[in-house]
Amino acid sequence: MPLEQGPYLASPATTQSGEVDGISCGPTEQLLYHIHIHLEVWVDGRLYAIPAGVGIPGSQSVETNVGPVAEGGRCLYWLHTHTADGVIHVESPLRRIYTLGNFFDVWHQSLSAGGVASATGKVTAFFNGKLWSKDPRLMPLIPHAVIQLEIGLPPPPLQTVDWSHSSL
Repeated sequence: MPLEQGPYLASPATTQSGEVDGISCGPTEQLLYHIHIHLEVWVDGRLYAIPAGVGIPGSQSVETNVGPVAEGGRCLYWLHTHTADGVIHVESPLRRIYTLGNFFDVWHQSLSAGGVASATGKVTAFFNGKLWSKDPRLMPLIPHAVIQLEIGLPPPPLQTVDWSHSSL
């Protein structure tokens, strides 16, 4: 999956390692329930990347042949990112539907109809290519979901994600 192009939406820093929304931070990945979701955030027509290391407190971004990858860290939350490709990893010991709000809570960033992280303004949300009219925090993190959030000027046409070329 190609890496997102653009500045980070916010720092990946997750300074705490306590429970967030009932989501623990453990010493290893939990693979009973293992799925992937793609998230893009556009602000005034510009794509912002979701950084590597969200949900991995203390991780360091190491440059590799596929771009920056989060390595190390004190623990892993069940919702996290390894790379800056927009892929949210759900690696949980529980088979449960998490939400985009849960991911942003683990990241310690705001998400509402009025803004995403530090970007403020009306949020237009798309879930699997369809306009989402509810609170963006309620978007379910389900296998291979494609989520696009837009603030301000519109981006290029809705982006598609071809999961068939990845091993995710």
